[in-house]
Amino acid sequence: MSEKQFEILARETVYQGFFRLEQYTLKHTLYRGGWSRPITRELFRRGNCVAVLLYDPERDEVVLIEQFRVGAALRPRRAWLIEIVAGAIEEGETAEEVAYREALEEAGCEIEQLIEIQQFYTTPGGCSERITLFCGRVDSRAVGGVHGLAEEDEDIHVTAVKFDEVFQMLEDGKIESGIPIIAIQWLYIHRDKLRARWLNGAHE
Repeated sequence: MSEKQFEILARETVYQGFFRLEQYTLKHTLYRGGWSRPITRELFRRGNCVAVLLYDPERDEVVLIEQFRVGAALRPRRAWLIEIVAGAIEEGETAEEVAYREALEEAGCEIEQLIEIQQFYTTPGGCSERITLFCGRVDSRAVGGVHGLAEEDEDIHVTAVKFDEVFQMLEDGKIESGIPIIAIQWLYIHRDKLRARWLNGAHE
């Protein structure tokens, strides 16, 4: 197979606000050979982001947050989504720094140890967002309440929930956001090894 290539023929910013929407006209090589015809696609532009699954291995608890999400507003009764801590990488920040910062801002948690799970695109059919997903060790004993930055209009309800209950919530369809689904499924697979690693005093 020949080398995969694409060519941007035109690009225009059609909206600039909290996010940016761009329109591309482009063409790309085809698996059967040759090039596609020019196609037009809209791209929802936002910076790269971080999500962190906060987990207490001693209590086997996951820190969950719940907040209103405009993306779910077409289903008004389900517009408050159960998620994990997440945030955008600002200029000059590393992904790890964002994980520590967002854990404090959104959940009032200090991360004791941090491991990277995976990097992935959330909705590559039309959005540039790429996530770095972490798992952070925390002490969940004092977790709870309402958190978030007032200047960002954040209103975040925080709870610590036993892992078995969290996984049942996922199985029952109560967790509908993709990032926490990926994170919880990862923990389901790696939980025993992770607990042994952290509870035996291993440090990053």
